[in-house]
Amino acid sequence: MKPFSASLDYVGRTVMHYVEEMGRIMTLFFSILFWMMRPPLKARNIFKQMEFVGVKSIFVVVLTGLFTGMVMTLQGYHGFRLFGAETMVGSTVALGMTRELGPVLTSLMVTARAGSAMAAELGTMRVTEQIDALYVMAANPIKHLIVPRVIASVLMVPLLTVVANFVGIAGSYFVGVNLLNINEGDFINNIYKMLELNDIYSGLVKAAFFGLVLSVVGCYKGFNTTGGAEGVGRATTQAVVISSITILVSDYFLTAIMF
Repeated sequence: MKPFSASLDYVGRTVMHYVEEMGRIMTLFFSILFWMMRPPLKARNIFKQMEFVGVKSIFVVVLTGLFTGMVMTLQGYHGFRLFGAETMVGSTVALGMTRELGPVLTSLMVTARAGSAMAAELGTMRVTEQIDALYVMAANPIKHLIVPRVIASVLMVPLLTVVANFVGIAGSYFVGVNLLNINEGDFINNIYKMLELNDIYSGLVKAAFFGLVLSVVGCYKGFNTTGGAEGVGRATTQAVVISSITILVSDYFLTAIMF
């Protein structure tokens, strides 16, 4: 009975740990909302974070979107050719990019590049007592450090998603029309027929939510870092893993609600 009791104890402690962790993240989220509503909001800090999250992520997002659209076209072409429907490849790629792959892959790339950096920066500030110094100076660190990062992520991830969608469809067009010799008119007309504004809007809503997730989780892990330099590395890793899993899981429920 002892091994069984020990297993139950371990499971119970693990569940309690994750429940407490979610509670702390939600507490931080409500604190962010509170401080976000209190003026002043320093536009300079927000624009600085928008540049870091958005502008500096363009290259990796373009590369990801381009080759995703190209690979989907190659794979879809061989499947649709069995039914003589090669011209449907473009519309399939457009729907896949705007609804799912655009926001999800963009968010994962931003998580790996910017979300990890948020955790590392705030974690370093925590272990070097810079955050404690802000409290001493009566400056709230959530308002000055976290709020600009969250606002920037919520604004920039949808814009990066638009870039990824456009580049992915352009890559699909290049491969489909120029390399696979699909009729250009049919390729484009099927995209116009199948793709609706609602598909684009739903993807942008997802992207904004994913931006919120990756920024809040990254800031939470960094803000609560302990254990010196080793703790900073551990917090950065956990931020990327938790954000990525949350994005993928929440994508299913958002898709079930929207479609």
